[in-house]
Amino acid sequence: MDMSIALILGQDGITNGAIYALLALALVLVFAVTRVIFIQQGEFVAYGALTLAMMQGGGMPATLWLLLVMGVLVTLFDCTAALRAGQTRKALGVAGWNLIYPLVLMGLFAAVPVDALPLFVHVVLTLAIVVPMGPMMYRLMYQPIASAPVLILLIVSVALHIAMVGLGLLFFGAEGHRTPSFSDASFELGSLMVSGQTLWVLVVSALLIVALYQFFERTLYGKALRATAINRVGAQLMGISPALAGKLTFLLAAFIGALSGVLIAPITTIYYDTGFLIALKGFVAAIIGGLASYPLAALGALVVGLLEAFASFWASAYKEVIVFTLIIPVLLWRSLSTRHVEEEE
Repeated sequence: MDMSIALILGQDGITNGAIYALLALALVLVFAVTRVIFIQQGEFVAYGALTLAMMQGGGMPATLWLLLVMGVLVTLFDCTAALRAGQTRKALGVAGWNLIYPLVLMGLFAAVPVDALPLFVHVVLTLAIVVPMGPMMYRLMYQPIASAPVLILLIVSVALHIAMVGLGLLFFGAEGHRTPSFSDASFELGSLMVSGQTLWVLVVSALLIVALYQFFERTLYGKALRATAINRVGAQLMGISPALAGKLTFLLAAFIGALSGVLIAPITTIYYDTGFLIALKGFVAAIIGGLASYPLAALGALVVGLLEAFASFWASAYKEVIVFTLIIPVLLWRSLSTRHVEEEE
């Protein structure tokens, strides 16, 4: 290995680490607020990338049908409860967001030649389809059992992961897909050639992390999520709705996952089950942060990305083993240095 190879591997490691950092932050956020280990985070990555690929192929994304089905179920449950309570206006609002919204998107795809639209519009439509599935998933699967033990929530997450992988195979097929790059530009930094797509990944990831920091520091909803993460019972006593906090958290996690999929689709081939392995590496980074510390999770993501890149050069057949082995000393150190605290009820 010479310096030029080391620089190329370092670039790959930092690029991958930026994506892992976003996923790790989403995993830490979801666990801190809802106690859910968000295993299906990777499926939002795959759904985002493959929805964009299907859209660019000229077809209506199959995920739009999934959005409609989930919207119908949410509308059925919430409208029934609202009408029983005499809240007609709330029932109309629920129907508007969860039922009319998917139907409007389907009408748009039927009326407009979507494949002729620019890439930016494709990305916006992809996020518009995939991101609302996050809060819908929380409403249907987690909100009814929000007070259940963590083990029960984990079992539900595993079941949803398996279901989403199966649906991904049904929607997108077994073939992999790759989308066009956001930019064909390339830049020379000494002996290192940096592609425009790599810069897109790094810049968007950095901007998103800054935006999340500003959201949690300066907005009312962000402070409500921080309060829920610190003390769920205390936040509820202060009037913060656990259901709203859960839906907002899943909305952010779905947005981060779908956007990550859109960013990496031009630089790697995405299959229906690719997201699980990507999210698992983000989970390793989240474990380094103790599923509690955002800076440590982001730092751990960069370590995971660099370790993966250099392991692919020295021992490519064992790079996944090397990356996931990193979790063992971290867990051992935490088991020896952390006091046991009873789970908050």
